[in-house]
Amino acid sequence: MFKRDYEGGANVKEILLILFLQLIYVPLLTLRTIFLVRNLTALASIFGVMEILVYVFGLSLVFGGDQSVAAMVVYAVGFGVGIIYGIKIEKKLAIGYILVIINTQSKNDELIDTLKNNGFGFTLFVGEGRDSKRYKLDVLTKRNRESELIATVEKFEPQAFIMSYEPTYFKGGFLLGRIKSAKN
Repeated sequence: MFKRDYEGGANVKEILLILFLQLIYVPLLTLRTIFLVRNLTALASIFGVMEILVYVFGLSLVFGGDQSVAAMVVYAVGFGVGIIYGIKIEKKLAIGYILVIINTQSKNDELIDTLKNNGFGFTLFVGEGRDSKRYKLDVLTKRNRESELIATVEKFEPQAFIMSYEPTYFKGGFLLGRIKSAKN
């Protein structure tokens, strides 16, 4: 497909194409893996087909004919850069849900009203801390709203303890009810 410019080496166009293919392949690989983990099998399958097509084409360039050390190095570097690129794409997509745990020292009605008005469902618990009562809000929301939620909490409760993680399973509740009604 490409003419070699020198004995046993790949030309610049081929090297750039290998890099470009890796920057497509690895983000596809990253997203496919994330879709599998999140049980989005149809999307994972579609991305898997695209991924393998790019992979086979890129690998054939690296190992076709005379192997070039430069082509292999670019292939490896492209893989590493592609991982970073794939993770950035996934963070932008923010697929899935997070559970944010918010602990405050006082019941902040202004925060609670703002969360309600902004469409966040939550459960408020009252507990006993080391020195006084504590108030805990459990908020399940879409990942793409995490920054908005945290900024809202920090605005009203700058000293709040905030922790978030991705739940692997949930059933029922405010958010699930909204999702089902949106589909109907």
